[in-house]
Amino acid sequence: NHSPICSCNPGFTGDPFSRCFPVPPPPPPPADPIIRDPCVPSPCGPNSQCRDIGGSPSCSCLPDYQGTPPNCRPECTINPDCPSNQACMRQKCRDPCPGSCGAGAQCNVINHTPVCTCPEGYTGDPFTSCFPKPPDVEPVQASDPCNPSPCGPNAQCNNGICTCLPEYQGDPYSGCRPECTINPDCPSNQACMRQKCRDPCPGSCGAGAQCNVINHTPVCTCPEGYTGDPFTSCFPKPPDVEPVQASDPCNPSPCGPNAQCN
Repeated sequence: NHSPICSCNPGFTGDPFSRCFPVPPPPPPPADPIIRDPCVPSPCGPNSQCRDIGGSPSCSCLPDYQGTPPNCRPECTINPDCPSNQACMRQKCRDPCPGSCGAGAQCNVINHTPVCTCPEGYTGDPFTSCFPKPPDVEPVQASDPCNPSPCGPNAQCNNGICTCLPEYQGDPYSGCRPECTINPDCPSNQACMRQKCRDPCPGSCGAGAQCNVINHTPVCTCPEGYTGDPFTSCFPKPPDVEPVQASDPCNPSPCGPNAQCN
């Protein structure tokens, strides 16, 4: 309509009535942030688990372990960790009586060890079976050298001669005893198991673990260069992993002269 119309050329911007200048290029897209797992390596210590809570590590003890990381531990590892009327069984303080004594026997725990006895009025082997004592029978022959018996407990009489019952030892005229009734009756590297001094290691430790008997108690450890729960399984330690270095987006600097990068 008889009037000049000014506009900037394509690729230029500004006030077409005063000055047009090239459109600046768009800024480069921001670099993706590096996501780092706060649980690698774990800061929680042994027998614990680490969880990523909002980018921060949260430590807690594994199930069946107690304490506060990094000091998580099982309820027990050896009998003295438990009350004297309990024993350490699979890292738990439990009553050792169930399954230890025979039918009809009574069980008392003395210093972590089950002691089996037949109740009053009963007789037999308390580790096999107790049965009522037979009533006293009048001797048919007064000349029977075994009635009354001259033998002590756990001994048998044959024509007036006393001998210890099988698997018992001692003086049959004063009393025979089993090889052991409690752990201190055995050498320190053995334990009293069903009245016998035996190695307590078989079946106590996990796969790949080594067992040492200390004061009658099996102590399980993983060998050097191995890790894990020695009561379950030991496995080779993984090789050390070099930490990943975070890249610096300002090196080299993308900025021009007389500019700073942050």
